[in-house]
Amino acid sequence: MGDWTLRPATAADVDAIAELRAVVMRPDLERLGRYDEHRVRQRLRDRFVPADNRVIEVGGGFAGSVALTPAEDGHWLENFYLDPALQGRGIGSAVLEQVLSQCDFPVRLQVLQGSPARRLYERHGFTAYAEDAVDVWMIREPR
Repeated sequence: MGDWTLRPATAADVDAIAELRAVVMRPDLERLGRYDEHRVRQRLRDRFVPADNRVIEVGGGFAGSVALTPAEDGHWLENFYLDPALQGRGIGSAVLEQVLSQCDFPVRLQVLQGSPARRLYERHGFTAYAEDAVDVWMIREPR
């Protein structure tokens, strides 16, 4: 699973997270005909709140991010990106498990149609409650 840790994000992390977002989301966005090289980065920059985000580090270096953003009726899991070179090693699952273990409230997320990430979310108790041609909205009720 690797030697990983979570640390609080700072404003200085936004560019690394935006760049990783562009890399991770590109295949699915291109498949859906929605990839825009500028927009994919700018959407994160425009909504980035360091206090809601955590940086995933592997071996002491930047490897990804995850955020729990407060909402009126729970929280949103957002900005969950892991370096593609580290995917498939159980790190994403372990990070998600740790983050969710602290949640005694509903957690929602939005995932692109056809994204392999949907299977990860389903394994961790998320179920779809709405979808359209581009997105699937999922929820995990508190256990």
